[in-house]
Amino acid sequence: MSPFKCVCCVSTAVLAGSIVACSRQASSPVSPSSAGVIAEGAAADGSTLKVTAPVAVSPVNGQQPDTSLVLVASKSHGKFASVEPSYEFEVYNSSNQRVYSSGVITAGGGDNVSHTVSTALEFDQPFTWRARAVYQGAAGPWSTAASFRSPSGGYIRSSEIFDPLTNGRTVGSVVGGTQFVQGKGIQLLGHESHVTYVLPTTLEAGEFSVMVTGIDEGSPGDKTKVMSMQEGFGDITPNDYRFTAEKRGASYIVPGAVTYRMINGDAGDDDFINDGFRTGVSFSDERWYFWKITWNSNSGSLEVREDGPQGRVIYFDSSSTNGHPYRPQPHVIHLGQPIGRGGPQDASIPGAIYKNVWVSANPRPATLQ
Repeated sequence: MSPFKCVCCVSTAVLAGSIVACSRQASSPVSPSSAGVIAEGAAADGSTLKVTAPVAVSPVNGQQPDTSLVLVASKSHGKFASVEPSYEFEVYNSSNQRVYSSGVITAGGGDNVSHTVSTALEFDQPFTWRARAVYQGAAGPWSTAASFRSPSGGYIRSSEIFDPLTNGRTVGSVVGGTQFVQGKGIQLLGHESHVTYVLPTTLEAGEFSVMVTGIDEGSPGDKTKVMSMQEGFGDITPNDYRFTAEKRGASYIVPGAVTYRMINGDAGDDDFINDGFRTGVSFSDERWYFWKITWNSNSGSLEVREDGPQGRVIYFDSSSTNGHPYRPQPHVIHLGQPIGRGGPQDASIPGAIYKNVWVSANPRPATLQ
């Protein structure tokens, strides 16, 4: 055989081997992050992600949270490879109908993943929830369903109050004519009408916030009050621990004007009296407004927003307490205001509707709109 022919054969063989090698390299490689994790077909439970099921941590066994519903589950782990999946949560009612889905959420650090349910559930009812891991379009097995009971719909404990008022009842004491308006809250029917709460423990620093509708510049009254606090049950006007958030009525020189007064310990001494800036505000009696007063040993403030806690600010003012702490004994809180020496025209706003009362040293839960 000619040596030239042998060289040619060897060259042809090498070339063929190179072509085979190139053709193998051209095929799509398996992603290192998904190799051994995403199944080619669904498992018996329908899952396509090779991970363990999360385990429900809380709430479980019929637990009942006070306000916000935070679902907590342990994280899933890859059975054959390590991955960092996202998660989905679902909530079901007693008829096994899905009433909430979180969509895909990121897990964050730690051993557990948590999610705050962003929709309101019917109060004091049984529910179940479950969670699963998701990754690159594949889904792991669902956790075993865990049972809980939705918040009861209001409480007063120590120095905190939650009262939704949308469930046809209140944890406060009703004075004067009121009515519950379906899907809205409690409505005050006269200047004398108000809802009163007594804190078991004085709250020296915190917030009192509430959603209000049914008020505008044409509401009856003069120096009417949206919300108020005081020490005990005497006349609130000269009370040593008065805090009143005011929306002036149709009888005032500037209807709709907003202001506040905070007294920290001595109503007879100007050094203890702090008045907010007074300005006219345009309201609509069909719109909801977020009202919040805050206080501590250094300052007090009033904030009013359109539509909710994240809405546009239409009033804000803060003033120094001149170092005088706010510490009424007992600490009494009102929606509206009892009639004081100023008479009915300076008390509650007839027609005002309230929902989602929050009084606490802790920030208002995000779910309270």
